[in-house]
Amino acid sequence: MHSLRFTAESLTDGVLTRDFTLGDIPGVLWSPAPAAQSPSPAPSAPLVLMGHGGGTHKKHRAMTGRAHGLVTGHGFHVAVLDAPGHGDRPRDARDERDIAALREAQAAGAPEGPVVVPYNARLASIAVPEYRAALDALLELPGIGGPVGYVGVGLGTAIGVPLVAAEPRIRAAVLGLHWPDALTEAARRITVPVEYVVQWDDERIPRAACLALFDAFGSREKSLHANAGRHVDFPRYVEADSAARFLGRHLRPAADGTEATTATAA
Repeated sequence: MHSLRFTAESLTDGVLTRDFTLGDIPGVLWSPAPAAQSPSPAPSAPLVLMGHGGGTHKKHRAMTGRAHGLVTGHGFHVAVLDAPGHGDRPRDARDERDIAALREAQAAGAPEGPVVVPYNARLASIAVPEYRAALDALLELPGIGGPVGYVGVGLGTAIGVPLVAAEPRIRAAVLGLHWPDALTEAARRITVPVEYVVQWDDERIPRAACLALFDAFGSREKSLHANAGRHVDFPRYVEADSAARFLGRHLRPAADGTEATTATAA
């Protein structure tokens, strides 16, 4: 995998935003603004990886909002990659076929899972090695240290479950809004604390499917957040605040030199 290269940066409201590429994979890193005229480098802070939802991209408002909250509220660094066929990454013919099949299912009122599950699994098989390579590169940057957290719902969960299962450097994860079909085996290998989000009246992902994935996690510490409403009623601000508190509780103790309350992924 190629080295990480920064391509643009900006500073707004105490948050340093840096676009980067890892080979031809585009991403963005949000960090606390460097202290002006500081005589010594800032101490290392934890890193949170994020996965965006299907049909969106690395700088979608949900990603930007979460990132700014994690940076300004907890001093974390936050990074996200464009998923294959999303954002600044071109779609291939298989992407176009899968998206057309999804639109047909939606128009006919047919279940979406048979289309979305294999599509997202294919994207995840590409994205997981990319995220692990990005993690290698990001942890070499000044001011970024362990431990590492992960946040992603929808497609972000399709990527996040196999990533967290495979990556022992990730010590806590916030996931949700996905079918269990392609994720159950990997979910059973996850033992780090998990916060899992469900829309109780989700018309796209049956409640039983969401609960089955939550039940599959092998974590001794896992919590279920159930919100009333349909898929589109997902309360982003409420859950963003909850995720920030959860990650702060599990990532900051280890970063401050005290014993962490997490276990590593198997």
